[in-house]
Amino acid sequence: MNFDVRQLRAVLAVAEYASFTRAAKALNLSQPALTVQVRLLEEELGLRLFDRTTRNVSLTRVGRELQPELRRIVRDLDTLLDDTRQLSRMGGGIVRIAVLPSFASSLLPDVIANFRALHPETGFSLRDVIASGVAELTHSEEVDLGITGGPIEDAELELLLSSVDRMHAVFPAGHALDDGASPTLAAVARHPLVLMSRATSVRAVVEAALEAQGLAAGIAAEATYMSTAVGMVRAGMGVAILPETAMEIEALPMLRSALIDDPRLARSISVIKRKGRTLPPASAAFLDHLGAAFDALNRRKG
Repeated sequence: MNFDVRQLRAVLAVAEYASFTRAAKALNLSQPALTVQVRLLEEELGLRLFDRTTRNVSLTRVGRELQPELRRIVRDLDTLLDDTRQLSRMGGGIVRIAVLPSFASSLLPDVIANFRALHPETGFSLRDVIASGVAELTHSEEVDLGITGGPIEDAELELLLSSVDRMHAVFPAGHALDDGASPTLAAVARHPLVLMSRATSVRAVVEAALEAQGLAAGIAAEATYMSTAVGMVRAGMGVAILPETAMEIEALPMLRSALIDDPRLARSISVIKRKGRTLPPASAAFLDHLGAAFDALNRRKG
């Protein structure tokens, strides 16, 4: 069936005013144009909607039966258009993000809070997963934006923003590394290590740096979550190597952290989306806000 909302409005106006002349004036149309709209809808439906005389216009019985449904259709379309316009003006919407747990619990909450202060009707759906999960969720378009670590290997993903996350050693207060200096990787590797699991971007960076220096590491424990790694350090299992954006490096008062003096011990932090896809208005606006936060982060790191 081929008709448009102008035809529906025309029929409803004629029914309301019982006059083509008055209905045309209300819709700011010429009477011939209004007549054409009504005729087109009648032809499309195969029904006569109005009985016309020289003195009166009234709905047919079928027209009266259809009138409530036509009103409902126009009302639903108006609501849809209003909602769409509101979204385009940033009046609402959901920003869907897949994000590394370290970033999700440290820098991202403040960025979101600042954005929500400007756009309180915007909601957020966060999926905090490891780097491979971020890539998968972004590729499948289950999220609009991904915040991930390490290289972007999927050709279908587009890099939008980037920064660098340097690695810290985390150890108990009073530990041999607790001397106020930035230890070398060799100095850190002399101690048992608590490393992130092999599925994480942090582990890939650490292993590459160890291999580049020909260092053999004694691994005391592996963990998927940084809070677990910190718990292992607190229990005296060894020294953890964690990114500086992770709030866990300062989570417990009995632990200390120090930036490791090795330029190889840094991972890229990237904001990505599916290549060739247009972001929803809310997500596009948040990306601009996130870009300002990344600029500030890069300036602090010099």
